[in-house]
Amino acid sequence: MRQFLLFISIILVGVLFISRLFYLQVYNSDTQTLYEDNAIRKVYDYPKRGFVYDRNGELLVANQPSYDVMVIPREVEPLDTLEFCSLLKIDKEKFIKTYQKAKRYSPRLPSVFVSHLSKEDYAVLQEKMRKFEGFYIQKRSLRNYETSIGANVLGDIGEVNNAIIRKDPYYKMGDLIGKQGVEASYENILRGVKGIKFIQKDRFNRNIGPYKEGKFDTIPEQGKDITITIDAQLQAYGELLMKNKRGGVIAIEPATGEILAMVAAPTYNPNILVGRDRSKSFTKLYNDSIAKPLFNRSLQGVYEPGSPFKLMNALIGLQEDVLTPEETVTCYAGYKYGNRFMKCHCNRGTRNNMISGIQRSCNAYFATTYRKILDKENNASKGIDNWSKHAKSFGLGQFLNNDLYVGQKGRIPDRAYYKRIYPKTFYSTYTISNAIGQGEVATTPIQLANMVAAIANRGHYYTPHIIKNIEGETLPEQFTKPKYTTIDKQHFDPVIEGMLQVYKKGTAASLQVKDIDICGKTGTVENFVKIDSLKTQLTDHSIFVAFAPKDNPKIAIAVFVENGYWGSRFAGKVASLMIEKHIKGNITRTDLEEWLLKHSLEKEYAKPYSGEPFKINGYTTLQIVEEQEYYKLKKELNRINKSTN
Repeated sequence: MRQFLLFISIILVGVLFISRLFYLQVYNSDTQTLYEDNAIRKVYDYPKRGFVYDRNGELLVANQPSYDVMVIPREVEPLDTLEFCSLLKIDKEKFIKTYQKAKRYSPRLPSVFVSHLSKEDYAVLQEKMRKFEGFYIQKRSLRNYETSIGANVLGDIGEVNNAIIRKDPYYKMGDLIGKQGVEASYENILRGVKGIKFIQKDRFNRNIGPYKEGKFDTIPEQGKDITITIDAQLQAYGELLMKNKRGGVIAIEPATGEILAMVAAPTYNPNILVGRDRSKSFTKLYNDSIAKPLFNRSLQGVYEPGSPFKLMNALIGLQEDVLTPEETVTCYAGYKYGNRFMKCHCNRGTRNNMISGIQRSCNAYFATTYRKILDKENNASKGIDNWSKHAKSFGLGQFLNNDLYVGQKGRIPDRAYYKRIYPKTFYSTYTISNAIGQGEVATTPIQLANMVAAIANRGHYYTPHIIKNIEGETLPEQFTKPKYTTIDKQHFDPVIEGMLQVYKKGTAASLQVKDIDICGKTGTVENFVKIDSLKTQLTDHSIFVAFAPKDNPKIAIAVFVENGYWGSRFAGKVASLMIEKHIKGNITRTDLEEWLLKHSLEKEYAKPYSGEPFKINGYTTLQIVEEQEYYKLKKELNRINKSTN
């Protein structure tokens, strides 16, 4: 009996071993097991990223070949370090530091040792790689930006960090990922899918061929091409006009919500973030805490909207039935409330209705309108919640749920917001600055552009977006379905007429463009910062919003120029020129163009650091750009015009 039990035990153990071996070699030769097998080398085959085109089919982003030196620390054998460093053009300290970093990541998994070898360096190194065990060369593609514009739109790609690897197991150390802009927003579409080859090694750690004749190998899937909504020529023109200035410009096609141009100034050439010098260039941009070229002011800049917000108060007043377009308000060079006085540039005794109130940007008219809205039911707390609801229906004070990589919420206050300041009693006069787009109201340029697009459409808008077409896919419904405001359609006509009169005989009369009916609104916003812990008033910001033509509008635009004095001085000129460029294709207002190219605001931006005083609401002499810089800008302008034609 004992012999029989022993025999049975031996048979069972044998069956178990055979079953386990069979399972491991046949049924469990899945990818995860292969990844963990130290006897199998994993070599990734990286796909080409998808191309990026502008709305007119112009190629903006392509690929170029790149070569990385990879290391598997546990396979590294003694080598001539000096020779290897010389070939890689690095010093010994860099060699040791990079090797230790790779070893900490994983002794058995490959890491990038030196990235972005040139073709010439690759050719020299390839012949000698057999001398350096544990190192090999891996080919991949880098981005090739076919343009020098749109850095904030296109973004860039860079190496993944540990946080990304932990979050998404698709990525391995040394992989590249979209870091900003379209490259980041559409990373999953552009990147494609990596292929992989499993190489069998012998007991001497030498490659002996594909594992199981390549049965588990996969080929890479190239990333999909995308077309973005940006008009490259309009983008280039906007960036040129904003040279030597800081701010943001957003242009939207009202009928679709497609973003035609997204200018953040100052900007940079996207090509400087490609190749071995990427880290050095990025650090330089990142450390520029004054100009902040990496800060996308068109999406992230949160500013008081100023007078363009008066359009919103006019619409809310009409919807709430607290005034009619014909009703007038007498302006006494300002608006008195309690013992305070809100100044206005209207002549004393001027009577304004809604159209002339918008045309002249009368503070008294809109302060009166705002108070009527909040005090409609003798309950300012309820009134401000109602006011806030209407404003938010235009996309203000909230994220727009778009496909842009960065953004800010802005602020449209309600009673809950003011509870902290005024916990009990609350009156409309407490927040009167909201009437003219100052106080607690804060918006981004893209929100203002979206607001104007909704006005141009007489009550609806499409979520602003950057994607026009994805190879083989349809656009998400969030970009094709209209969103309706809380304002009835009939209330838009008097407001739009007021915006038209701003150009005909109002604050933007000097900016008219022949044969185009432009509807716009100027804005001048006070600008305060802390300098040495003291609240200091700087030169006012210049804001302008507009759409054109009045009927069947093709473009809605918001321009914000920091320290630009007043609405029509800088922002208005930029808006008028970009509207003409988009609609006509050529410029007739060359006088505005010349003025913008010749004038710089760099001196204004230096004042907080130079100690030079600011001239508030003054007509100080603007800094003229140097002659050499001017001719450089003219040359660039000629190139843009040639490309357009």
